[in-house]
Amino acid sequence: MAVKTFNEFSNYINGGWVPSNTKEGVTNRNPADLSDVVGSVQKSSAEDLEQAVTAASSAKREWRKLSGAERGNYLYKAAGLIENRKEDIAQCMTREMGKTLPEAKGETMRGAAILRYYAGEGMRKTGDVIPSTDKDALMFTTRAPLGVVGVITPWNFPVAIPVWKTAPALIYGNTVVLKPATEAAVTCAKIFECFEEAGFPAGVVNMVTGPGSVIGQGLADHPEVGGITFTGSNSVGKQIGQSALARGAKYQLEMGGKNPVIVTEDADLDQAVDATISGGLRSTGQKCTATSRVIVHSGVYEAFKEKLTAKVQEINTGNGLNEGVWMGPSVSESQLNTVLHYIERGKEEGGTVLCGGERLTGGEYDNGYFVAPTVFEDIETNMTIAQEEIFGPVLALMKVDSVDEAIELANDVEYGLSASIFTTNVQKMLAFIDDMEAGLVRINAESAGVELQAPFGGMKQSSSHSREQGEAAKEFFTDIKTVLVK
Repeated sequence: MAVKTFNEFSNYINGGWVPSNTKEGVTNRNPADLSDVVGSVQKSSAEDLEQAVTAASSAKREWRKLSGAERGNYLYKAAGLIENRKEDIAQCMTREMGKTLPEAKGETMRGAAILRYYAGEGMRKTGDVIPSTDKDALMFTTRAPLGVVGVITPWNFPVAIPVWKTAPALIYGNTVVLKPATEAAVTCAKIFECFEEAGFPAGVVNMVTGPGSVIGQGLADHPEVGGITFTGSNSVGKQIGQSALARGAKYQLEMGGKNPVIVTEDADLDQAVDATISGGLRSTGQKCTATSRVIVHSGVYEAFKEKLTAKVQEINTGNGLNEGVWMGPSVSESQLNTVLHYIERGKEEGGTVLCGGERLTGGEYDNGYFVAPTVFEDIETNMTIAQEEIFGPVLALMKVDSVDEAIELANDVEYGLSASIFTTNVQKMLAFIDDMEAGLVRINAESAGVELQAPFGGMKQSSSHSREQGEAAKEFFTDIKTVLVK
């Protein structure tokens, strides 16, 4: 394993690393080992953001005029650099936000794969020929970039999410100003080192770190920013969307989830248990697509519960850098306290803890933000932990007597991001596909995850109803222009 290092980053603006004019920084520590200082980033101001937006605005015309293939070459170069630095980036990610090293390596490689996918988009069609009623006219559509795109990303996927927003923005001819979550900004800065070495022209990609109330809100309010793409909490997302709407900018919001898994009486229980644990507890449950509610048919409830709790109690929780550790810490003290708060609410409202339900203490646990993977039962749909996103390793078991009841219960939340069902019955599969109010529906697979070439996004309060990833990203990052040639 590489030697641990301290990483100190300025903002990346106009092709160079620029210290904030505040002269202030933020230091990030390993949530599994608070004595391990990972690095620092800038606590930037509105003036720093203005500098970045000005640079992006100045660069947008020349970047747009490059061919899609020329823009794609920069993405290909960046992908290779990320792949070559996989070990360093992944270790930084594990140290900074806590996910295990194998997960961090997988996410880093996914970032490289996303860049290569969108590099190829530079050679694909951008419009359609449409018949005109005028026999002497040619009518077709083409696509125009938005200009400067503001990108606001969370801490739970510090490589994948910045890349899956930035790559399509760039390939379709936009320039970018990115504000990463401070908790994982050191890892994100390492991706920008790769962008720098790939030779992107000055001003095309920019990164400014700092408070969301200053940098994130500043992007939403800025008149030169033509589009905002955001992933994060519902409360902040709605505020970003309202600000963008007020000035006529395009916006894309990916927000919370309260994702159900349905286990029918004909399900393969071992498969369902393994997928529920992976979907709900991997990455310490810190995914918007993580399984939260487990809705089980009464005929197999006891058998499923026994298998699930036995396996959950075998999970090895610890520092994600250590071999054999399956689940790491919460990302911060604040997030740990949030998870513990929800666990206590679950107990107070009548839920029964089958396993976990507490902060882990003793030994290495005392120097980090660890919570035991937790399983509740006796959960009613009106309870807090059945309705609100926890973003932690907490599963709530709920018992039903039919698939119709299960789907009704699964839909009884304000969110609609991801959902899965375990069944061998085709009729139940089809009913689930038709009736489930979610942007991602998965059959005999965990609720978390989507392939990079497929559209990603939710329904109801989970999304602003646009889609990320795959070809669907083109719909947000460009505007259609209809052309008639007489």
